[in-house]
Amino acid sequence: MQKRKLTASPITHVKRRDFLKVSSLAATGLLIGFHLGCEEEEKFTGPIVDWVPNVFLNINNRGEILITAHRSEFGQGVRTSLPMIVADELEADWEKVQIVQAEGDEEKYGNQNTDGSFSIRMFYEPMRKAGAAARMMLEQAAANMWQVDVAECKAENHFVKHTASSKKVSFAKLAEAAKSLDIPKEEDIKLKDKKDFKYIGKNMPIVDLQDIVSGKAEYGMDVKMDGMKIAMIERCPVAGIGVKSLDDTAAKAVDGVYKIYTMPAPGFPTGLDKPLGGVVIVADNTWAAMKARKALSVEWDSGNNTSYDSQDYLDTMAKRSRKKGTIQRESGNVKKALRKSDQVLKSTYRVPHLAHATMEPPCALVHFDSGKNFCEIWAPTQHPQWARGAVAGALGLELDQVKVNVTLVGGGFGRKSKPDFVVEAAMIAKETGFPIKLVWSREDDIRHDFYHALSVQHVEVGLDENKQVQAWHHRTVFPSIGGTSVPKLAEPSPGELGLGFIDLPLEIPNICLETQKSEAQVRIGWLRSVSNIQHAFAICTMMDEIAEARGMDPIENSLDLLGKGRNIDVKSMFEGFENYGEPLEDFPWNTERLAGVVKLVKEKSGWGKSLPEGSGMGFAVHRSFLTYVACVAEVKVDEKGNIDIPEIHYAVDCGTVVNPDSLRNQFEGGAVFGTSIALKSAITLKNGAVEQSNFHDYLLARMMDAPAQVHVHLVESDEKPTGVGEPPVPPVIPAICNAIYKATGQRIKNLPASLEMG
Repeated sequence: MQKRKLTASPITHVKRRDFLKVSSLAATGLLIGFHLGCEEEEKFTGPIVDWVPNVFLNINNRGEILITAHRSEFGQGVRTSLPMIVADELEADWEKVQIVQAEGDEEKYGNQNTDGSFSIRMFYEPMRKAGAAARMMLEQAAANMWQVDVAECKAENHFVKHTASSKKVSFAKLAEAAKSLDIPKEEDIKLKDKKDFKYIGKNMPIVDLQDIVSGKAEYGMDVKMDGMKIAMIERCPVAGIGVKSLDDTAAKAVDGVYKIYTMPAPGFPTGLDKPLGGVVIVADNTWAAMKARKALSVEWDSGNNTSYDSQDYLDTMAKRSRKKGTIQRESGNVKKALRKSDQVLKSTYRVPHLAHATMEPPCALVHFDSGKNFCEIWAPTQHPQWARGAVAGALGLELDQVKVNVTLVGGGFGRKSKPDFVVEAAMIAKETGFPIKLVWSREDDIRHDFYHALSVQHVEVGLDENKQVQAWHHRTVFPSIGGTSVPKLAEPSPGELGLGFIDLPLEIPNICLETQKSEAQVRIGWLRSVSNIQHAFAICTMMDEIAEARGMDPIENSLDLLGKGRNIDVKSMFEGFENYGEPLEDFPWNTERLAGVVKLVKEKSGWGKSLPEGSGMGFAVHRSFLTYVACVAEVKVDEKGNIDIPEIHYAVDCGTVVNPDSLRNQFEGGAVFGTSIALKSAITLKNGAVEQSNFHDYLLARMMDAPAQVHVHLVESDEKPTGVGEPPVPPVIPAICNAIYKATGQRIKNLPASLEMG
């Protein structure tokens, strides 16, 4: 394929009727079509004709196809999987497809927030229709050219063939003619049959793979601009507090320092998109900025949360978890059932604050052109539209005066959907008049993150004289993400409760689910799988305790308590159930699918096999982001308490799978991520300040800690696709902890796991 470079041709306004009308792309007013032109380096002399049937697709008269990736890529493969869907329905030759990264623009591309495990489930159908509509237009153009019925024309691998003869014509020769045709109405679009898929459901390497492994890929930290300066910020150890006094004499004496000034702090709560403020150092290079920062003498003001001690707060939350709270879901009479129970199991589970600790810390390059009053940004952002809006608000600009270019993202996990670091860079660029690259150090990243909420859960379960479970009483206590923006918010949101708590699937006669008050005292944000982390840990560990009390195999116990196959009407139990933003009738909570992955993981994992002393197998199952996942972990614990994980087995029902290879990669990475939470990671605060600073004290699973083998077993399904980025995390944590119990007899109720040996 001949090399070419991309150039942006003029932006044109295209009438709404000319676009593929799909709900996810609906917008008011005009839709904007962005034409991507091409320049070939040689052997092309004629005028280039671009055909853009929709915002995701550009076909030109050289037969080259450009597919726009409008989601952020951070290794999960979305820049491959979504274009695969378009290319498959289009009947494009994948070797002739190029991927173009979209800028942040909601009018053009609809939702671009690459978070919440919904890229595929949100855009699977729209992308199929985008490709299919273009295919149908190419077939119609060929039919018109040959003067035959369009039913006799079939697109195949970059050509349209006449089925009644040997004639065929390339997409290149049809592009100009197809351009003049009407786009099919949505109800008339004919999608492929599954048996005809060329790419969907097949293993495909990600398009960025070669550049990533060879070091050519450009992440946010790699972007440069002539004349740019480096900025770093010294922030108060306590979130939201500003500068009381500053002596920057020694810092200004550092060679290469251009400017030092104070950025106002937001107070607490800080908000999710506002800079923390502090002392800004602008310098010619990173080394000068770091050296000057160390030379600062700063006295910080007083403010909220300076007495916050996370360990003390966990103790306070534990006490609250044993007191009556706000009932969120109730059936039967739990109090009475517990009083009548022959045996009552009681356990309290704790999870600390957790940091995202992305390998690429937050960073952004911003050029503010004061003459044009225009701000251009290059950033590893998961949510370019939020970044665009937040920058526009902070700088007093209109949206069309801000452009966000999305780079590859060196790890996200939800951290880089918050745009605070992009706003910081934009404010500094406007203040100084220089292109600014803002750099967060690893210490900045660990000490000033949006942390996963610490939590305490107390569960009481009643068994009758026949070892039948009659009661489940569960209280969850954790500060809400909303507390980062709303003062004194003390209860979790309905959305957070719908992440594995309120949708408890067990068929037990008496259930009571309660919450207790807990205010945020540090910045809280969503981290990979969010509240599912603590809820799955508590529920799946208690399920293991129940199995032991009943004298049952944990998997058989789980299947027994799931009861008969059914769709759970969670909305009748809890009015605010959000079902991950999808209608419950379209994505029902189905216990048969959950039981299906339980049975599959039992079969594939060798469950019940004989293991040597010091080894154990643990099981857990959980539904999150509409995906059903069962997990079996095998661990080996030596006499010193060192924990090895020889194998993890996942069974996964996520509906239709677009790229199995990317899915397996997600689960392999999720297993390592969950291992860190189970065995290593904890953020603690004293006097309102984070005690950890880098990877020597905020521990992650290293190669020696990671599971040696991760097996992913997929359920064949024609159901709608669901999420795969976050579902690997919740069940692997309790599966590992339950395996540790089998190996050592020590029940893990506090994360990360700590063993007493000898």
